Amino acid sequence: MKILDKYILTKFLTTFLFVVGILVAIVLILTFSERNENFIKNEVGTWLIIKYFLFYAPYIANLITPITVFIAAVFVTSKMASHTEIVAILAGGVSYPRMLKPFLLGAMIIAVISFAFTGWIIPEANKFRVKFENEYFADKPFVYSGEDVHFKVSPTTYVYLRSYNNYRNSGSNFTLEEIVDKKMLYKISARQIVWDSTSTSWNLRDWNIRKFNELNEEFRYENVEDTLIKLNMSPQDFSSQTGLQETLTIPELYSYIEDLRQKGADNIPIYHIEKLTRFMSPFTAIILTFIGVILSSRKTRGGVGFQIALGFLLAFIYILLFIATKSIAEAGSMDALLAVWMPNIIFTMLGFSIYRFVPK
Repeated sequence: MKILDKYILTKFLTTFLFVVGILVAIVLILTFSERNENFIKNEVGTWLIIKYFLFYAPYIANLITPITVFIAAVFVTSKMASHTEIVAILAGGVSYPRMLKPFLLGAMIIAVISFAFTGWIIPEANKFRVKFENEYFADKPFVYSGEDVHFKVSPTTYVYLRSYNNYRNSGSNFTLEEIVDKKMLYKISARQIVWDSTSTSWNLRDWNIRKFNELNEEFRYENVEDTLIKLNMSPQDFSSQTGLQETLTIPELYSYIEDLRQKGADNIPIYHIEKLTRFMSPFTAIILTFIGVILSSRKTRGGVGFQIALGFLLAFIYILLFIATKSIAEAGSMDALLAVWMPNIIFTMLGFSIYRFVPK
């Protein structure tokens, strides 16, 4: 690596970290002032508050990475242009694509770290953050209100519940049906099922089973409270799903999506889009760095302030575009893969269009 590469890469990465630190600090201060009343009302301990913000900080840092990397690229490049450094670099025989190399290298470093955080580290931190927010910031405790609940717990097994109580972890009017080739093999019915956390199974109460074959039907009735049954269903399926996709690592997302498919759930798109977003977001840093550099490499009368303001505007447009296409995908009006990648595709085309007119 040449001296020029080290110079640009160091300036770019240190500026990025500085901007991230400043913006995260501002967000944390604003969040504390906004939620301080909730902390006091719920008598949240000091250590819990500190722990919450320690887990909240990396979430915010990763969330604003596309903006901060863009601002860092614009700031560093515009400062170099205002000091006539870029003119000197190009006049010294360094090609424009070669000058871009350390910027893109820095963006790739940020992208790889961001992917690791997005895929594994932040979801683990979000397990505490989301639970904390649901407990202390929700208007009222979550109560499962669904009735006539149907689950597909395996390719051939179907569960029905008349209602479910998430405080007692119990369901009423339970049935379990095994259906193969449109023929019912057996049906289990119970007045109530209760979750047994020790065995991670469901306890059947006042239950009966009907088995069907070609010639006759077998019936059995039991009025006992210690009959346990293993199902691909747990109290988590009846808990609050707010922010659940943010708490799953990439392997957990794959597993959870497959589990939902087996159950025939209708909320799979939310988790599928989250998975696609995790793989898309690292490329955003590279694309926005490329645009930031080529937009700011020319010395302008407006100075650094104008270029930074332009950077904020483009970053804001990118975020609006991403939110819009994601909402369209969740509504099912557009292919999820295309919708998630649409902002990057548009900004990549924009970047190469601008690049054609940059003095080299």
